[in-house]
Amino acid sequence: MPESKKVVIKVDINDNDEKRKALKAVSGLSGIDSLAMDMKDKKMTIVGDVDPVDVIGKLKNWHADVLSVGHAKEENKEPEKKDI
Repeated sequence: MPESKKVVIKVDINDNDEKRKALKAVSGLSGIDSLAMDMKDKKMTIVGDVDPVDVIGKLKNWHADVLSVGHAKEENKEPEKKDI
């Protein structure tokens, strides 16, 4: 199974209509586990097995810059407990 990545992209979006269109454009890509947009910082966060170049291609109607690409952290992973 491919390893999930976390991609953070700065997107020049000014209103909720543009936000909706941008999220819809990116959501069509395969391999996305989660997709979120922070309107305050104008950052889109994509988690999943996705190529950042493909994401930028989908956002061609808006000025978009890749801020970071890294491993997605498993948030709900609990440490293993040993019974003694």
